[in-house]
Amino acid sequence: MFNITAPLDKVTSQFVNTLQDKIDLKTKPQGSLGLLESIAFKVGLLQQTLEPVFIEPSVIIFAADHGVADQGVSLFPQVVTEQMVLNFLQGGAAINCFSKQHGINLKIVNAGVKANFDNIHNENFVNSPIALGTENFAEQPAMTKEQCVAAINKGADIVKQQHQLGCNVIGFGEMGIANTTSAAAIMAAILNLTGQECAGKGTGIDQQTVSLKAQVIDDAIAKYQLTEADPLTILQTVGGFEIAMMVGAMLKAAELSMLVLVDGFIASSAALVASEMHDDFLQYTQFCHQSDEQAHQLLLTSMSATPILKLGMRLGEGSGVAVAYPLLVSALTFLNEMASFADAGVSDSQ
Repeated sequence: MFNITAPLDKVTSQFVNTLQDKIDLKTKPQGSLGLLESIAFKVGLLQQTLEPVFIEPSVIIFAADHGVADQGVSLFPQVVTEQMVLNFLQGGAAINCFSKQHGINLKIVNAGVKANFDNIHNENFVNSPIALGTENFAEQPAMTKEQCVAAINKGADIVKQQHQLGCNVIGFGEMGIANTTSAAAIMAAILNLTGQECAGKGTGIDQQTVSLKAQVIDDAIAKYQLTEADPLTILQTVGGFEIAMMVGAMLKAAELSMLVLVDGFIASSAALVASEMHDDFLQYTQFCHQSDEQAHQLLLTSMSATPILKLGMRLGEGSGVAVAYPLLVSALTFLNEMASFADAGVSDSQ
């Protein structure tokens, strides 16, 4: 479905060495800029240039409702998904503030909200619902295979359009009441973990509800025998339309050699599915923060991911992407503008 090639396979060993030398020979001890050096190397490699730049940085928020909300696994009613989409479009959410602050383009996608947005006309809104929310996966699979594939393809199409506008760095956010339950179920099924290990407080549920959430996840994994299933089947069975669109969006971005910025727990679950579908996908990613959702660290560790920030955030919306973005810019700024030892006439360690 996607043609993703490892970044190192696209460049010569001479280019790789030259890029690393450029980083190492700046007027600093080698490695002293820590993760910024790794980011600079990764972006230079993806863009196949010694002078990488970010063009038209974008965040796409996918929104959808989840039938599993009927199990009482969330603190908020489903109507909040619709209300938050309207809030995004009115510019009132955290992601609006942060994306505006840092010059990030923001697009909102109705992937499957239980609402009618036909009267909304906004150039930054994509109204492409697969259905009015998923089914309750406690009772039946969340979506059909055809719906899942349609969501993946739609996410890919949206990213392709952003790429055609010049975008080469893209992050993804989400909105959907009960979507931490879907994300935790995906994680548990793929990593062969229990609901208790993967379920967290989400929007702020109490411990009793967390236990209920964990049981719903365990029951679904047993009901559909998901520990034996492939990632697409897992996504179809317990995922959400917004998560499925995010999977397609992430894979298409990697195929187009864009830097994929991964937000928190739900976005990371989408990245996990994408990584299971394509071995080289994670080489195109930068995880932006470790959220305060209790299983996120375990999820990050499973993908050998090093997040940029740990701020105790658990908002979603792509907010971690927007907050981390200036640090990504700093990584390219030092690579492009910092003097080398030779330029500055400073003696290096040799």
